[in-house]
Amino acid sequence: KLTPRPVRASLWGPLKELWETVDGAVLRRQPESVHLLDLQLKKHKAHFLSLFRNPPKSAEQREKVRKASTEGIAIQGQQGSRLLPEQLLKEAFILSDLFDIGELAALELLLAGEHQQPHFPGLTRGLVAVLLYWDGKLCVANSLRTLIQSRHGKTFTLDLSGELVALTTRFTDELMNQGLTKRILTLVSEINVTREFERLQKARGLGDEKHRKEVSDLIRESQQALADSLFSWTCQSPLSKDDTLALIGHLETVTAQADGSLDSMNMSLVMALLYCLDVSFPCLNSPALPLLTERQYVSVVHSRLMDGQPWKLPGLQAVCRLAWALSLRVLSQLPQGGALVEFTEADEALADQALLGDVFLFMKEGMLGCESFAQEEFYVRRLHSLITDFLALMPMKVKQLRNRADEDARLVHMSLQMDSELPSSLRKDLDHLMILIGEFYSKDSFGLELGLEFWCPTESLQHTSLQGSYLGMALQRPPHKQVVLSKFVRQMGDLLPSTLYISYLRMLKGLANGPQCAHYCFSLLKTNGATHSDNIQGVSGSPVSWEHFFHSLMLYHENLRRDFPNPDAAQYRHPPLRGITQRELDGLTSFFQLLTTIITWSENARLALCEHPQWTPVVVMLGLLQCSVPPVLKAEVLHCLAAFGKSPEIAASLWQSLEYTQILQTVRAPGQRQAAGIEVELNEIESSCEEYPLTRGFCHLISTLVESSLPINLGAGLRVPGFQPYLNFLRNSVFLPFPTRAYRRPAEKWEVADAVLEVFHKLLRDYEPQPSDFVQEMVELQGEQVPAHKPPGHSIMFHLLNDSPMLALCLSLLEEGVRQLDTYAPFPGKKLLESAVLHCLRLLDLALQKEVVFMDLLRESQASLLVSPLEQLLQGVSPQTRRADHIVNIARYLYHSSSNPEAAFQSAKILRHIANYPNIQNRLVGDFTHDQTVSDKLMAGFVECLDNEEAEEGKVARIRHETQIHILNLLITSLELKTPNLALYLLGYEVKKPVSSTNLQDPGVLGCPRSCLHAILSLLQRGTEKRSGPVLTQQAPHLAELCYQVIYQLCACPDTSGPTMRYLRTSQDFLFSHLQHLPFILPSEYIPIAALSQMSWLMKTAAIELRVTSLNRQRSHTQRLVNLLLDDQFNLSKSVSGFLHFDTVSKVRRKLLSVLDAIDFSQDMPELLQLDFFERTQIEQVISNCEHVNEQGHTVCNVKLLHRVLVAEVNALQGMAAIGQRPLLMEEVNSILQQVVERNRVRRSLSAKRHALRSWRSLVETLLTACPADLIPADDRQLIIRDLLLDLHDKVLSEDAAGELMPIVAGAVFTLTAHLSQSVLSEQQQGVGLEASSGFASIANSALHLILRKLLDFILCTGGGYQRLRAHLYGSLLYYLQIAQKPEEPDTLQAAGKAMWERLTAPEDGFSKLQRENLAIIESYGKALMEVVCRDACDGHEISRMLALAVLDRILSIDRQNQWLVYVCNSGYLRSLVESLRQDDAALQTLLTPQPPLLKPLYIYESKMALLTRVAKTGQGAVELLRCGLVAQLIECQVFDMVPDSDAHRVMRDPSGFIPSPMDRYRQILLPTLRLFQVILTSTTMNHQQGAAQILQWLIVHADTIQSLLRCQELSMGVLQELSLLTGIISKTALPGALEMGGEVNSAALLEFQGHINRFQRLCLSLLGRLAGSERERLLKQAEIAAPGDSADRREEMEVAMQQVCANIMEYCQTLLLQSSTQAQFSICLFSPSGSEPAGRDGGRADLSSTLPSVAYSRAPSLGLVMYLLKNSAADFFRFHQSHRQSLGKLQSLDQLPPEELKELCQGLVSGPGGVEKISSVQRSLLAKRRLVQLINNRAKLLALCSYVIETCLFVLWRHLEYYLLHCTPTDPKDSLLPGASLYRSRLTDDSFGGLQGSGSRGLGLSRVSQQDLDVLKSDMAAGFGEALQRKLLEVEGLYSQVRSRYTFIQALVRRIRGLLRQPKS
Repeated sequence: KLTPRPVRASLWGPLKELWETVDGAVLRRQPESVHLLDLQLKKHKAHFLSLFRNPPKSAEQREKVRKASTEGIAIQGQQGSRLLPEQLLKEAFILSDLFDIGELAALELLLAGEHQQPHFPGLTRGLVAVLLYWDGKLCVANSLRTLIQSRHGKTFTLDLSGELVALTTRFTDELMNQGLTKRILTLVSEINVTREFERLQKARGLGDEKHRKEVSDLIRESQQALADSLFSWTCQSPLSKDDTLALIGHLETVTAQADGSLDSMNMSLVMALLYCLDVSFPCLNSPALPLLTERQYVSVVHSRLMDGQPWKLPGLQAVCRLAWALSLRVLSQLPQGGALVEFTEADEALADQALLGDVFLFMKEGMLGCESFAQEEFYVRRLHSLITDFLALMPMKVKQLRNRADEDARLVHMSLQMDSELPSSLRKDLDHLMILIGEFYSKDSFGLELGLEFWCPTESLQHTSLQGSYLGMALQRPPHKQVVLSKFVRQMGDLLPSTLYISYLRMLKGLANGPQCAHYCFSLLKTNGATHSDNIQGVSGSPVSWEHFFHSLMLYHENLRRDFPNPDAAQYRHPPLRGITQRELDGLTSFFQLLTTIITWSENARLALCEHPQWTPVVVMLGLLQCSVPPVLKAEVLHCLAAFGKSPEIAASLWQSLEYTQILQTVRAPGQRQAAGIEVELNEIESSCEEYPLTRGFCHLISTLVESSLPINLGAGLRVPGFQPYLNFLRNSVFLPFPTRAYRRPAEKWEVADAVLEVFHKLLRDYEPQPSDFVQEMVELQGEQVPAHKPPGHSIMFHLLNDSPMLALCLSLLEEGVRQLDTYAPFPGKKLLESAVLHCLRLLDLALQKEVVFMDLLRESQASLLVSPLEQLLQGVSPQTRRADHIVNIARYLYHSSSNPEAAFQSAKILRHIANYPNIQNRLVGDFTHDQTVSDKLMAGFVECLDNEEAEEGKVARIRHETQIHILNLLITSLELKTPNLALYLLGYEVKKPVSSTNLQDPGVLGCPRSCLHAILSLLQRGTEKRSGPVLTQQAPHLAELCYQVIYQLCACPDTSGPTMRYLRTSQDFLFSHLQHLPFILPSEYIPIAALSQMSWLMKTAAIELRVTSLNRQRSHTQRLVNLLLDDQFNLSKSVSGFLHFDTVSKVRRKLLSVLDAIDFSQDMPELLQLDFFERTQIEQVISNCEHVNEQGHTVCNVKLLHRVLVAEVNALQGMAAIGQRPLLMEEVNSILQQVVERNRVRRSLSAKRHALRSWRSLVETLLTACPADLIPADDRQLIIRDLLLDLHDKVLSEDAAGELMPIVAGAVFTLTAHLSQSVLSEQQQGVGLEASSGFASIANSALHLILRKLLDFILCTGGGYQRLRAHLYGSLLYYLQIAQKPEEPDTLQAAGKAMWERLTAPEDGFSKLQRENLAIIESYGKALMEVVCRDACDGHEISRMLALAVLDRILSIDRQNQWLVYVCNSGYLRSLVESLRQDDAALQTLLTPQPPLLKPLYIYESKMALLTRVAKTGQGAVELLRCGLVAQLIECQVFDMVPDSDAHRVMRDPSGFIPSPMDRYRQILLPTLRLFQVILTSTTMNHQQGAAQILQWLIVHADTIQSLLRCQELSMGVLQELSLLTGIISKTALPGALEMGGEVNSAALLEFQGHINRFQRLCLSLLGRLAGSERERLLKQAEIAAPGDSADRREEMEVAMQQVCANIMEYCQTLLLQSSTQAQFSICLFSPSGSEPAGRDGGRADLSSTLPSVAYSRAPSLGLVMYLLKNSAADFFRFHQSHRQSLGKLQSLDQLPPEELKELCQGLVSGPGGVEKISSVQRSLLAKRRLVQLINNRAKLLALCSYVIETCLFVLWRHLEYYLLHCTPTDPKDSLLPGASLYRSRLTDDSFGGLQGSGSRGLGLSRVSQQDLDVLKSDMAAGFGEALQRKLLEVEGLYSQVRSRYTFIQALVRRIRGLLRQPKS
């Protein structure tokens, strides 16, 4: 489903692109944009020349379009032609007629509309096309305006590059010459919103209210942009003569709006003309003004303006005339003016005409009244120059105006006296001028303070708070103009006629607007007052002075107070309003407004006036409030008081005065019938007038005062102190009734709501719940206890957490607000309604923030308040709609984010709080999706907020940005909750079906709406196609980080992972396009925290993607990503810059490494606090108390809380000293806070680095582990790992690397080394690279050495701490050392053939070379390294110990010089290891319980034993071990005696098979010990006896266990292993000589020992009987049945073990025979003289004894057994030999083996069914090779054992036969009295221990050997030892023994035995 490439409608797409280019080049100053701009301008020149002209219709096009449904049509920008539906073509014709555009253009617009539809939910493609049409026009108009603004000129500059300015200037000049002005003027007058709307209405081209508003906005903005283009042009350079006349001609026809003001478009044109007629700055570099150079120009314009024809707006004509008059006046003063005298003479006349046209009145009403006036700085500046030029250049005119005004004032005065009516000829020009000045300067939206030109600093103002234009120069002469203007202000105030009094005050109010102006104005009023005025009238002082004002005020107060009626008198209802006339009222109002302005701006004035002893303004004003004065005046008084209240020092006393004067009655006098004060005025006077100035003034006052200070004990003594009565009044009398009151001015309703809500908001904002708020405190009032008031914030909180009228009203206000906004219509008070709504949202937000603490405290206090959580109250049912839609209403504000960003921001914040509650989410999803239209709107709202791309500067942009962040956080929180949740709905997943069944699509495909996921992706995708990478990562780093996190969460969550990753992979190619821009490097002003987090989430997502694509075998996807991350070749021909057309391959850094470079391992830590006043430990304690875990999981300190705590601490200090120290203390508090902020930053930075490193590591590990191995060739793989390892080490070993990052690095090093080792080994197995000269594998030896060095450095640099970290490093070291380990080689049995010399001179192979070099490097580190490893091996964390032990083991094994061994022995580490075995005993004993706690002790024990065994392998080591008392330690261990019962625990088996059974665990303890003994016995040569004696002692101490093992009935594999080791040890220790070594042992113990030894001998011989005879075959069969799968392996192991046991026992026999005597005749006999063999192989379990002829010999096995063993061994030998040869053959011709056989060979090594099928052929042959080597070596071992058994059997046979047949004297029945006396007599005397030796003496000594027995023996033996056997034996010798260099042993023995058997009977 490929969507067609977006259709670029010629009327929209290219124009949008044009605007983006212009905007990018001029406003956003993107690099490399000049070139693009040049191309675009050339391309679109026609569009500018024929501005707004549409492509014409044509019959040919119409025909083409008509046939599109049958024949198809080719659309521009797409291949081939498309068939289009009939309906679409109909719409295209309608559109074409509607806008009068070409049919093809209309069709393209519609198709583009269809493509853009998802961006406009709820609109059809036709309606979208209408928007696109006008948007295209707007783009052209905006581009034109921006291009013109970029020109250089006389008014402003945009600071652009010269190249760009030259380009735009050239281009716009061409346009101007082609008649741009006239085209613009035509368009401006032609385009008319109403007319357009009528046309659209007819063609049904208008949708809902939003669409109508958008269309009308687009049309208006296009017009405005065109008008602005002209204005911008005239600001910079003048228009030509014709163009100027055309502009004047246009203005002649302009009309005003209903209120008499100009609309903003005409305003631009008027201003354009005013700038045209402006000559006030003839700067040197400006283009020559035609006014100065062209006489023609001046004359034409002059005659046109002097022309008597009245314009439609006479006032506008007057303004133009005044401007022209002033320009002529300036000209006349310039040298060029001389030539133009005839015109400049007329300036006076022109000015008179202008005044007659009421020029100032029009400027005030027509121009200042236009709402766009105050938004354009250059309008303001031009009008300022117009007014000031008039005053400065035409002083005579001003004088005339004043004289005229004085005249008029006299006339008025007279007519008032005579009571006649006013004369009709009065003109109010000066009046208007003053009011204009007042109005103009009182709005200063740019903070220009232009009014300063009217103030001439008389005294040198060296004042600190005033920074102004004339400060630095003490009394430098001010410019002439300024002098004139300031004279104007002063003179007008002198002897002011009463008619001008109010206007003058208003003018002053305007001129006092600004911090400096206010100061000057204050000084003016101060100096005007006569200081010595003591007469009542104050005549000597000017009427415009503080003195006069306050004096009059006091008089009014005196006068009105006398009239103050008794409140109980009935006539109070209608008090007589004598005292103040209307004129006086206006005057007072103006005065209060002036006063308010001055004290608002100037704090000095505020304090000076307030503290003036005579005037006491605050007291007088509060007094006036109690008098009967009209509410309007009272309101002014309240505003004035509010201005005073801005100073905290005044505010506190103001509260007390307020309470004292009872403006709001808080105390009822006893017996007073009705209320008084403001409450009455509100309910009775204001409500009946339907106007509420007083109430609003009061709210404003309270709002200001609350901000300065909240008095706790207000009204103490008279009532319960506190703010509560005021709050009750505001809530119950102002807020709750406001919707039901009547309003004459509809807007006032919202003014009242806004004013009161503002107070609530401030109170709640500053409230922090305290435990004391929940305790009912009492206060004493007039002798009784009454409950105290709670803080006002507590009260508001309580009302918001209950279903109170206040909460209900807030919610209904929100509902009303969103309903009004949805109409998109302007209505009175809209701004104020929005502000009120905003306060409501803020209240809810604050309540949600504070409710947790509030409710916790409430719970702890156990007070009886009832509250409900706000998020639950919000789920209540709304009384208006009868639905639970409060939260939906709040969310609907997001839909209006474009017009109300602040409301959308608060809404997102509230939703985010609510999203934390899982139980609400589910219901919310239902509420949001319940009504489809609402659901679409909500989705569109969220998407619109996220889609915000335009980076507006300043506050709005910040708010929009924060909104996006809140929404993303909302998604992140929701995604962690169970489904269904809000996030899934907003991101476009299925909410009603299983989430995993979602099928994500591009917006618009299959009706899929544009969801938040699309918005997030489009935010991230912006700029990915460019070189610079995703724009968002640079512009809004935190936002980008959250976007990546949402995507990671979607990919990581099992439900959403499938659909998301499919969509990202197929539709977006998301990961590839982002990963190629890694690493993100942000400009330095950002801390790189955000960049690191962005990369972390992206890398984590990439790791998931690699894993998933590998599992699904999507090789090409995996391959692409792998190459992107790992390639170090950069192919220029494919790169972005297409300028170089030859292929060059250059080395670049691998992407993975450059990401690692971006993580800075160093971290600057803040230094310790230096404190002078506070105690450091206490401060640290406070800081740690203020810490909390924030949303990202970092522990940070709450700086605001800390600040509160510290400031409270400072405030608590008492005494004079503390006050003096206060500034210093506050400074220290500041430094502490800065330090804490820095600490927080460091923590965040570290955790971001950790996160990034972890993600990097997981990506690397996934790359190496999860991706198919063949994607990265082995040699590349090794180089990649080498680079990664070296880089990692370099970073972590640098001086300043942060310790916190080390563990992650160590983990990564471990994985990498493991992979390196594996890669090298597999490469060697394939036989590659061994011949290569570079050494060992693809990776050179030098690189390997480097890696080893770095590893060892890393181990050493971790020092004492970080033991767990070192575990990783030891693991790495083991893997590394494994590389040099020689692989197992097949034993071909040929080796001995080579001469010794050849072996010595053979060249060193790669392995040993590498090993030698490794050792050299390790030794170069000396003692330091040894110390660290040994210390770790002896104590610490278990895993580290095991690994350290393993490392020691490994190093000892390669250390030929034994340096390490010497160190371990000498430093005492070996002794401590040996001694620790004793402590392990208890732990090991717990392991043998049926359910062991932990297996750790077992593993540690095994590691220790392995190391000790390694030590024992050298003679030196073994001796050392004996010296350390190893055996003695083991003798004391009791664990060996705790043999578990093998069957009892079958039930308890661990099902996973991981935990071994108790018996197996016992073997894991016993076998290492036995192996260790065996090694010790083998390696001790010198002190052999000592070792043997000690070990024998161990055997005897644990004799019971040992004997039970030897007697074991069930011979399983494990038992055989035990036996093979045990018999080996017994054969070397349980010997007659052993006891003599034991030192002085008393004879009783000696006898006991001897008994044990005899018992060992007897048990061993009976074991031989079982293994050599009957049981062997049966055991092997049993093994096959038990585990058919592993049968081959199991069988081999068993064969080896049995042969080993036999060999050991035979060796034992041989040793015993040899030790007893060297000659046969004195030897002991171990076997009875019976030659019969044991029963046949199938003889079942028949005991050997039953097959012997005589029961008498039952205690000793017969010689026949030895014979039998000999025969079997010979037969086995040939079997094994045969198999060995076959396997060798297979190994040599491995390549030719048939696949079946290969499979069979692999079977043993691959677990699981079908495992062989899955592996590749290369792997298969490797496995087969490994298996063959295993087989061959196994056979070689068996052959060695067989040949040994044969040799010992022959020896034993020969010894016994020699004795029996040559030296034995048969017994005769007559000797039976002394049974067996003759047998051993000689030897008992001979050898003190002889009689105790061997079971032979006991067994045979008690029985008789008769002659007959000997004869039978001889014949049996002769029969058994036949020719065939002899031949076989000799062949064995030939095949095997000769190769092994023991030439003629078998031959000699065979010869002797043959000789014995052939002897004739003696």
